[in-house]
Amino acid sequence: MQLLIVDTFVHKKVNMNFEYLSDNKELIPVLANWYFEEWGNKEKGRTLDTETQKLQKYLNKDQIPLILLAIENDELLGAAQLKYREMSIYPDKEHWIGGVYTSKNHRGKGIAKQIILKLIEIAGNLNIKKLYLQTENLNGGLYRRLGWKPIEQVNYHNIEVLVMEREI
Repeated sequence: MQLLIVDTFVHKKVNMNFEYLSDNKELIPVLANWYFEEWGNKEKGRTLDTETQKLQKYLNKDQIPLILLAIENDELLGAAQLKYREMSIYPDKEHWIGGVYTSKNHRGKGIAKQIILKLIEIAGNLNIKKLYLQTENLNGGLYRRLGWKPIEQVNYHNIEVLVMEREI
């Protein structure tokens, strides 16, 4: 199967390609499992099956919602989503980054940073002017270092999160 390679980046001995989930549908079960293990217990009624079904909506390349993957030698290293209106309490905030996840075996290598930067670039190419996100890291962590500005801290679905924004 020929895969579309969006970009290549070398970081700390990680030689990864950025690819779209839509070109790698066989990775949906892996990604669904990651998301379910990380966040599945935080939302009532969420199951591995519902997580898998939800990912079907992200099979786009030139419009949102979409999922960008970091892959090295056919191994999925990480993923992140570009999506619409992630938090219902902010109906006016349209474009969000979410589901940023790095495989437990590859954390600390800068993979999440590179996926986020690539998603920002993709969002700019889609004429998006501002992005939002929510993080459980209440000091902003990586996002703050990448230029995201805090909007407010809120309790959303019984979880304290920091909502942040970034101009593109």
